[in-house]
Amino acid sequence: MTRIAIIGGHGKVALQLSALLTDEGHSVTSFIRNPDHAADVAATGASPSVLDVENSTTAEIAAALRNHDAVVWSAGAGGGNPQRTYAVDRDAAIRSMDAAVEAGVNRYVMVSYFGAGPDHGVPADHSFHAYAEAKAAADEYLRGSGLSWTILGPGSLTDGPGNGLIDVDPSDASSGTQTSRANVAIVAAAVLDLPGCAGRTIEFRDGTLPVSAALEPVK
Repeated sequence: MTRIAIIGGHGKVALQLSALLTDEGHSVTSFIRNPDHAADVAATGASPSVLDVENSTTAEIAAALRNHDAVVWSAGAGGGNPQRTYAVDRDAAIRSMDAAVEAGVNRYVMVSYFGAGPDHGVPADHSFHAYAEAKAAADEYLRGSGLSWTILGPGSLTDGPGNGLIDVDPSDASSGTQTSRANVAIVAAAVLDLPGCAGRTIEFRDGTLPVSAALEPVK
C-alpha cells in the first residue's frame, strides 16, 4: 500500500482520483482549504485534512506531507484574480515542491494542462494569461527540483465519461484536445504506479488507446 497526498483534494479531478486510489488499496490524504468539503472527500475513501497551501509556509506543508510516498498537485486558484492565480498556481505549488524535498517525499505528479510552457502563446491581455504564466513557472521549477516528477498535460477539461482511452502527445491537435476529468484521474493513478513515467511531461486527450498501452512508450 502506498501513501499518497493529494493537494487540492476537493477538485473534480482530485475527488475521482481519490476514489480510484483508495479502490486500489492506497492510503490517501486529501488536503483541502475549506473544512466544509471534508465529507465529500471522506466519501471517496480518502482522509480529509485541512491545509490552506496558499497561506502555508514550506515548513508547514512539509510537516503535512511527511510520511507519504507521493504527492499529487491538483490545486488551483480557479482563475478570475491574477494575483491569487500567481499565489496558488505558481508560488504555493513551488513551496509544495520544496516541502516535498524537505519531507523526503520523492514522487511528485503535477496536473498541468496541454500546451503549458514559456511559449504558451497566451496574449498578456487574455484572462488565461496569468494562469499560463503561473503554470509555466511551476512546471519548470518542478523539472529542476530533483524530485521524481511527472507533469500531466490534459487538454480542455470536460465532464465526459472516463473510458480510459487516450492519445498521448498527439502531434495534430487540429481535431481538438478535449479530455474528460475522469480520464485525467485514470492517467494520474496510472503514472503513480509507473516509475518509468518519472521525468516526463505527458500531454494527452481523450482518444483511442487504453491508458496502459498509451503510456507504454514512457515506461
